[in-house]
Amino acid sequence: MKLYLAYLSRKQYISKFKTVTDLRLNGKIILKLKIKILLILFLSISAVSSAQLNDSQFDSLITAGIYQIYNIKFEQAEKTFELVRRKYPHHPAGKFFDAMIVWWKIMLDTKNESYDDIFVDKLENVIAMCDSILDEDPGNIDAMFFKGGSLGFRGRLYALRKEWLNAALDGKDALPLVYKVYELDPENVEVKLGFGIYNYYAKAIPEKYPFIKPVMIFFPEGNKELGIKQLKEVAQRAKYAKIEARFFLLTLYYQYEEKYNQALYYAKMLVNDFPDNPTFQRYYGRIYVRKGDYKSAVSVFGNILAKCKAGLTGYTEKVEREAVYYIGVKYDIDKKLDSALVMFNRCVELSGKIDGDEPSGFQVNAVLYLGMVYDQLNQREKAIAQYKKVLAMDEYKNSHERAEKYLKRPYLH
Repeated sequence: MKLYLAYLSRKQYISKFKTVTDLRLNGKIILKLKIKILLILFLSISAVSSAQLNDSQFDSLITAGIYQIYNIKFEQAEKTFELVRRKYPHHPAGKFFDAMIVWWKIMLDTKNESYDDIFVDKLENVIAMCDSILDEDPGNIDAMFFKGGSLGFRGRLYALRKEWLNAALDGKDALPLVYKVYELDPENVEVKLGFGIYNYYAKAIPEKYPFIKPVMIFFPEGNKELGIKQLKEVAQRAKYAKIEARFFLLTLYYQYEEKYNQALYYAKMLVNDFPDNPTFQRYYGRIYVRKGDYKSAVSVFGNILAKCKAGLTGYTEKVEREAVYYIGVKYDIDKKLDSALVMFNRCVELSGKIDGDEPSGFQVNAVLYLGMVYDQLNQREKAIAQYKKVLAMDEYKNSHERAEKYLKRPYLH
């Protein structure tokens, strides 16, 4: 599978990119989703590791460091990859995975841009090192692999910050490197992660967002079944990329396929391996919510809330906000109304700090729930005040309809 865009010159690519971004369909700008495709589908995640060193200590250090990153043990991971850099100063792995520590710091709070420059600097150091290696040894697989990965992850950051053109260009530059690695090492299971991601999302995203379809003329057709098969192979057989493959399988089953038992299978696996990763834990809890199993969901979110109170890395106020919301919903279901009030009020309090001038779905729903709880407690005036607050906010789903309904007639559970 070779993508047409990979063989365009940078100048040609910019020209075609600008042409595409001028397209508008149904009043929407295609650009944003196009770049999401570029960043997910341009195989950037594939460069998790393709280390060719026949060294058991190298392998064990890389594995340990990756697991420390995913379990949000950043200080331990920093020490591990510092050791890799000292023991293997001419291999790019130590520098690359040191940058991945910063990537996960960004992922835990994407609104915090204080790590952006640090992350880019680290990636550019990896790219420079790989270029030096390739100058001496043009066929060096590791150098191609980690350069491709660095370009891909830099592009993902650009996309996160809505620097769409830079993101697309990095994705385009990464592609030939990834394919070259696969040509030189076709048994490399790690590379198949990117192919699986491409095959699945190139088909799934246009299906979910039809207005993106005109953009797909620039890409070969995807294949969801093949993509899932490739991701499962990586999840089972890969040394390093298996964690990311499992996470992609979790998210695609949750968000696109809506097959929650399959999503739960991978969520359990990830949470068992990385119990202190708030991203994995939140998905775990959300899946139970989608399944309507609030008892299990609250068990997960209760654990998350305890970690928030204990101040574990990554367990931020945003994470706490989600936990108290779902715990509040469970209290409402169980008619523990005083406890529900505590949780929903805490959700509103945290949302006031997090949301700024644009109330989130959590804030809107928490205020609506407060009105519903007050109605159940026969505190009608307080309930009315909450419903009026909902109407003063931007509508979230059918929040205005429900608030107007309960203003006319008290909510009865």
